[in-house]
Amino acid sequence: MQILPALAQPGPPGGQVPSPLLSPPSLPSTLPGGLPMPVLPPAVQQDILQRILDASGGAAPAPVAPAPSGAPAFPPPASARPAAPAPVPVLAEPLSQAEAFFAGRLDMPLRQFGYDTFREMAAMPAPPTAVGSLPDSYIIGRDDEVLIGIRGRTRQNHTLRVTRDGTLLLPDLPPFIAAGRTLGELRADIQDRVARELGGSEAFVSIGQLRQIGVFIAGEVVRPGLQALPALGSVLDALTLAGGVKKTGSLRAIRVEGPRGSRVIDLYSVIGSEPGQPDLMLREGERVVVPPLGATVAVAGDVTRPGIYELPARAPTAPLDTLLRLAGEALRPAGNRFLLHGTDAQGRRSLSEIGPGARLRRGDAVVVQPGADVVAGQVRLAGHVVAPLLRPARGAGLRSLLADPRIVRPDPYVRLGVVWRVDAATRVRRFEAFDFGRVMQGRADLPLREDDEVILLSQADVLWLGSPPVQRALRGEATAGAPLATPAAAGAAPAAPADCAALQALAIAARSSPVRFAHVRGAGFPDLGAPPCPQVFVDYPALLPFLLDQSVLISGEARLPGLYPILNDTGLDQVLAAAGGVTDTADLSAVELSREPLEQAGAIPLSRTLLDLRSRNFAAIRLSPRDGIRIPRGFGDRDAGPVTLAGEFLRPGIYDIRRGERLSELIARAGGLSPQAYPYGAVFTRESVRQRQQEGFARTARELEQSLIQVAAGQAVAGSRAGSMDLGGAITAGRELASALRDARAAGRMVVEANPVILAARPELDVLLEPGDLIVIPKRPNEVTVVGAVLNPGSLQFSTGWKANDYVRASGGQQRFADGSRAFVVLPNGQSVPAGLGAWQAGGPPIPPGSLVVVPQDPSPYETWGFVRDLTQTLGQISISAAALSVIAGQVK
Repeated sequence: MQILPALAQPGPPGGQVPSPLLSPPSLPSTLPGGLPMPVLPPAVQQDILQRILDASGGAAPAPVAPAPSGAPAFPPPASARPAAPAPVPVLAEPLSQAEAFFAGRLDMPLRQFGYDTFREMAAMPAPPTAVGSLPDSYIIGRDDEVLIGIRGRTRQNHTLRVTRDGTLLLPDLPPFIAAGRTLGELRADIQDRVARELGGSEAFVSIGQLRQIGVFIAGEVVRPGLQALPALGSVLDALTLAGGVKKTGSLRAIRVEGPRGSRVIDLYSVIGSEPGQPDLMLREGERVVVPPLGATVAVAGDVTRPGIYELPARAPTAPLDTLLRLAGEALRPAGNRFLLHGTDAQGRRSLSEIGPGARLRRGDAVVVQPGADVVAGQVRLAGHVVAPLLRPARGAGLRSLLADPRIVRPDPYVRLGVVWRVDAATRVRRFEAFDFGRVMQGRADLPLREDDEVILLSQADVLWLGSPPVQRALRGEATAGAPLATPAAAGAAPAAPADCAALQALAIAARSSPVRFAHVRGAGFPDLGAPPCPQVFVDYPALLPFLLDQSVLISGEARLPGLYPILNDTGLDQVLAAAGGVTDTADLSAVELSREPLEQAGAIPLSRTLLDLRSRNFAAIRLSPRDGIRIPRGFGDRDAGPVTLAGEFLRPGIYDIRRGERLSELIARAGGLSPQAYPYGAVFTRESVRQRQQEGFARTARELEQSLIQVAAGQAVAGSRAGSMDLGGAITAGRELASALRDARAAGRMVVEANPVILAARPELDVLLEPGDLIVIPKRPNEVTVVGAVLNPGSLQFSTGWKANDYVRASGGQQRFADGSRAFVVLPNGQSVPAGLGAWQAGGPPIPPGSLVVVPQDPSPYETWGFVRDLTQTLGQISISAAALSVIAGQVK
């Protein structure tokens, strides 16, 4: 422990300064951080120093040189102070000799009982000198202050102190003998004499300030010596002022010796539970002697207050029940075992079991343990309940356990509950199913046994049986090495699928017996998402395979298709009620029932039966676990999705369609086209076409990369024949183009005829609609756009009769490296035709409004490469896609 420098102390007379090694240690003048030390009484300072010495093992702190004579007496500013030292960790109190002895025997630390009392009393603030009124039996002594008030013919107040000769001097009255008399006797004497000497007056006597008595304390205390106490001080006060009893001192044989004789005080009757009322009051001239510690025994284990206890004074043994009373008795009322760690005649440790009436001797240690720390005579309700419940097993049944329906949370699964039962012979747990709905209706019951756990399921727990994590576990795809989940409290967050031990158990069972869950694997549920593992399967991992064995498969047109655990001979009506019933589109004339035989010897035939349930007599169909029910959908004329109309329709919007409906019929349903409509520029997109176009982009990118590899390989073989070509740059550009192709999103546009007049004249052009189609009819445009290798790309006003050559000339003409022979026109309906810019092509056909003229670059510098054709085709596809997307974006806005 670090001691800060103290202020310089004045030297002794004569100017000689004693050696710091010979001077007693003193407290520092400042606290850590520079704060001044508060002024403490000398007794408190001595107490603090003694505690420092005790904590350091009895060695005095190292002396510190005094401050220089010129040092300031006040602390320096915060900026100039040194950094505060790091806090020293407070070590636990070291074990005493007795505590170390018993710790070595029991392998557990125990503390000696009662010694902390003095430390806690010393830490408390000092009470007033006297609390409450003094009893009449108080013995008055020298220096006691007596308050006398006289009322009547005369009015006087006197504060008198008992003189050294033991008298009180009251004016106008002879002296009173006070010392050695009780307060009651002195009060009666003064009242009688005042009434006699001062007729018509009455005296009132009380005690003011009490005197101090000196008590000498010796023996096993921290600070033996003479202590000053108030006249009402007790033995506990004296021991507290002396720093308390050391752990080498006795608490049961403290001697108080004085003029009136000697008495022995057993503090266990004060701080413990021993009977007796010892006389703790101290008198002038008495001394307190604390002898060494007597015989001790240890009590550990399942008791209220484990510890080391001292036997009564001069008692070689003590009964175990007495020591258990000191330890606060055992925690359980019955079924305890008492293991005695004793010593035989040769000093060896011995272990034996004793009873409550056995007697313990010095050095014995008793460990209180349960006879059998197991739970007996209970059943447990868990799962989909408000809170897990424990009930006595005697006379318990499911109906009595579930008598209050409010303990079950909403939305339970009523077709099946589970009892987790222990086999009495083998102690192996197994599951036993029951019909929870019949139990709640009072139509069924199941007697419960000791240690049964009743597990209720929720609708969400059952729906999880058909989830993607369960389907993957059935295929043996459970996460390898996932940690097993531990049981959690009710209301805790569900576990992630990777942490669900039930999935691990299911994957192992599915791999060991592939045919066991064949009826579940054929469910065909979509593999979407990863819902968390319900808490019931975290708490009971083996429950998942059991429920799948007990399940029937409901697929097709049920509102909640899935796997539903049932008992044998359960009606289809009850299972469909759990599945939410059948949908309105179900075809009940051909319901398919799949069933495996009960006795599977040799081959396992699977029977399928078509049921006509249009009468809705579902209760007549009795199901067993592992059955499968498939409810087909009836044929309907309505298709499975809507079609969107946007643009210049009289009534645009989203329309549902029937099977085989055509575009002309939908245009008629929408009221026809507006006068501003431009059907030649209709944009028709379809998702299936978009997917095929996207696959074509990916295929073109792969072929382009293969061509790049072939060109690079050919160049490596040819050597320097193409040395003047920038082959590396061309390959880089090709790779970038392939990457752009993969990132591009196809428009999915089809070239269709949307003019109702033409569709009426030519029905073969009337396209069949599919769900998800988008038809956009734009307004009639008045511009033609020219892009590519022209001097001024942009949009030009439409002119009747102009050809592509006219629009290119109006855009400034072709650039130097333009390839007019490969120029093309993207028509408003999405088709592409040659532009006819060559000298022998006569300018091409007339250009309709809304068209896009594309003039590509001349690829002749790269003709020697084998992938020029791929580049040209790819550029054309990208241009068409870009034009379609721009039209769609412009019209939909």
